[in-house]
Amino acid sequence: MYSLRFHYVCCVKYRRKVLTPEISEYLKKVSEDIADKFGVQIIEQETDRDHIHIIFASKPQVQLSGFINRLKSASARLIFRKFPEVKAFLWGGHFWSPSYFLSTVGEVKPEDVKRYVQFQGNP
Repeated sequence: MYSLRFHYVCCVKYRRKVLTPEISEYLKKVSEDIADKFGVQIIEQETDRDHIHIIFASKPQVQLSGFINRLKSASARLIFRKFPEVKAFLWGGHFWSPSYFLSTVGEVKPEDVKRYVQFQGNP
C-alpha cells in the first residue's frame, strides 16, 4: 500500500504573465493528458498569470523527474503551437523557467493544500 501525493509549482520563464484564462484551461487539459499517460492522478490544479500549481498522486514506479520533464516540455510545445502569439513575450523558445518546486504532501492535510491551490489568483 502507498499514498504518494505531491505539490508541484512551475513558473513561466521570466515570470511573464501569459497564462490567460484560455491558455490556462488548455494547459490544465494538456496536464491531465500527460498525467494519464504516466499513470499519475491530478487531484487539483490551478494557475495564476505566471505559474501553475498541481497536486497529484503517483505510484512508486513513476519516475517523478521524467514526468515533470515531459509535463514541462510537452505543455510548452503544445502551447507555443496553439498560441503562437505567446512567443513574443518569451524569447529563446522556452516557456517554463528551468527550475520548479516539488514537495510531498504528507504532514499537511491534503485538503489544506488543495484549498491553498484553489485560492491562488486566477487569470
